[in-house]
Amino acid sequence: MPRGLRIAVAAAAAAGNTRAAGLLAQTEDPPTSIKAAAETAALAANTEVVTYVETEASAEMASTSGRSRLGPNDFELLRIVGQGAFGKVFQVRKRDTGEIFAMKVMRKDRILERDHKDYVRAERDVLTSVVHPYIVTLRYSFQTPKKLYLVLDFINGGHLFFQLYRQGTFDEALARLYTAEIVLAIAHLHSLGFVHRDLKPENVLLDSEGHVRITDFGLAKGNVSDAEHERTNSFIGTMEYMAPEVITGRGHGKAVDWWSVGILLYEMLNGMPPFRAKGRAQLQKLITGAKFKLPSYLSSEVQSLVKGLLQKEPAKRLGYGPSGSADVMGHAFFKQIDWRKLEARQILSPFRPEVRSIESIDNFDKIWTDLPPTDSPCATPRDSSLQDHMFENFTYCAESFLMVAARSEEGSGAAGGLLMKTIAE
Repeated sequence: MPRGLRIAVAAAAAAGNTRAAGLLAQTEDPPTSIKAAAETAALAANTEVVTYVETEASAEMASTSGRSRLGPNDFELLRIVGQGAFGKVFQVRKRDTGEIFAMKVMRKDRILERDHKDYVRAERDVLTSVVHPYIVTLRYSFQTPKKLYLVLDFINGGHLFFQLYRQGTFDEALARLYTAEIVLAIAHLHSLGFVHRDLKPENVLLDSEGHVRITDFGLAKGNVSDAEHERTNSFIGTMEYMAPEVITGRGHGKAVDWWSVGILLYEMLNGMPPFRAKGRAQLQKLITGAKFKLPSYLSSEVQSLVKGLLQKEPAKRLGYGPSGSADVMGHAFFKQIDWRKLEARQILSPFRPEVRSIESIDNFDKIWTDLPPTDSPCATPRDSSLQDHMFENFTYCAESFLMVAARSEEGSGAAGGLLMKTIAE
């Protein structure tokens, strides 16, 4: 163990904080000086461990091994499957169970440089609040002094964008199914007060059975509605999918997600979004003021839905207001959809991606998968970030389902299903 890391572990242990010492022992970026070691110990000492959703295999392993926390060394890096503004997304194997996950690694220094700590916190808040068949599931999250880690289900059918690029367009039946699954996911998010704000084909994954999973909640926001006093004014999102009210800065609510659903549906049927321009200013002008055309061969029901979702005035947009989700689900385009069966994943998809195994990466772009899977070193965040505890309460780890079941059988009153509980250490 490097000298700086030994100092940090010893300092944490001397302070009686065995949890901090354990976390420090797993760091992949050991401190190189006594000052850095002290800062590292201070950060680890303020890390909370909270339970979340765990797979059966990992839960059983945890119950037999006594494991109460995870760190980077518990996962083997297999391949890079994506990259974002703050770091990389890896395909990883959990060493004790052999399970395959996706691990999103974010650099704290980059997050703080861009003042995006609130967005990172919001992403964690959404993922720890939501369990839904069409939203990617968070299994664990943890941190080291320099990085944040989100461990999620590995969805190996690739991005919707990848499949759309391969096929060119989807027929109405497939577009209906995918849109309906996205509608269910967005309706669930909205019921919890969250808005995604960055719906686009790159943020919609397909699983091995051909069903969608919404991912990347880095721009999501909570406590938002269409009411004027609960709107937000951030200029945020991806321009081609951005609602007019975001561009004009009039304040926006949940209706921005329904605009993006309309853009996605249009793109699935036409192979490209309705508003396109070479320059940013021209694109903004088109989104806020131009009309769009729909091919005549499309059914009247889907044309009606797209037009309803792409109303430039939010109050006139399908999906606006307290009953917005129900209004969208009640549209004639979805008359063939049994929503209860769909939510239970009892409707088969007419399309299944080519997936050879759970580790298959055939549906991911080689621009990422051909890169060496290395978790690169990075700078330590500035001292004030440690003092301010900007990433406090980020760390999560699932409690064993077997322990929950045992408590329930003993009459402890623990409810079945998915539980979230703080571990007191």
